[in-house]
Amino acid sequence: MAKKSKQPDFEQSLQELETIVENMEKGDMSLEDSLKAFEQGINLTHFCQKSLKDAEQKVEILINKSGDNNFKKFAVEEEKPQN
Repeated sequence: MAKKSKQPDFEQSLQELETIVENMEKGDMSLEDSLKAFEQGINLTHFCQKSLKDAEQKVEILINKSGDNNFKKFAVEEEKPQN
């Protein structure tokens, strides 16, 4: 039987981050709880960013290894915050 990894996965972390944001947007958390949630959100954000960067690097390696020049790189536009 395969061991389950104790490290969170990207999808779980992203869902948890979305829940934290929703709870904070309600505005009914104490200052202490808000700070704890903010810290947890920052940690989850860093984890998700690292996961995406690692996945991007893996894709780059696989494309370069394949020697197939049919793959074209494209720039992903970041979502701009709304004012």
